[in-house]
Amino acid sequence: MFKKRKGQIWIETVIYTLIAFTMIGLVLTFVKPEIEKLQDQAIIEQSIEVLEEINNIFKEINIAGTGNQRLIELGIKKGVLKIDGADDKLIFEIESLYEYSEPKVNYTKRDLVAYTEKKGKFNLITFTRDYDEEYDIKFNDEDLLKTITKSPSPYKLLISHKGKIANKTIINLGVN
Repeated sequence: MFKKRKGQIWIETVIYTLIAFTMIGLVLTFVKPEIEKLQDQAIIEQSIEVLEEINNIFKEINIAGTGNQRLIELGIKKGVLKIDGADDKLIFEIESLYEYSEPKVNYTKRDLVAYTEKKGKFNLITFTRDYDEEYDIKFNDEDLLKTITKSPSPYKLLISHKGKIANKTIINLGVN
């Protein structure tokens, strides 16, 4: 009789363990996407702050004059930053579960245009700041498109005032 009881205890233990693992799996199935959304939301808010900081540096070195420059550390954990010298824009793109704004509608916040596009279960969120009216943006003294991708270590972004042409300040960006 003791052996039957001992076998029953082991079977119950295995069944309870399987039930516990199943419950944990179900909870993670629903909670993990929400955690990822919150993480993406935090990354997006930090990226907006970085774009604001870069904009403030542009204003500072414009006031300070030709030859002035600033060096900032730029950490990109997710997404890409595009420096578009041809169109004088800064663009940040991120693929996320989080929906920042209404899909396929431009949303403007402090001269920053946000655009969300559904791509399957993800959203491609694009933030664009157009400097065409006031600055001539260059990358390494050229009008080209430079894409800065995610990296475990921060980039060093050098922002320089290179003078003025036709009422537009020439801002050069370089990455180390």
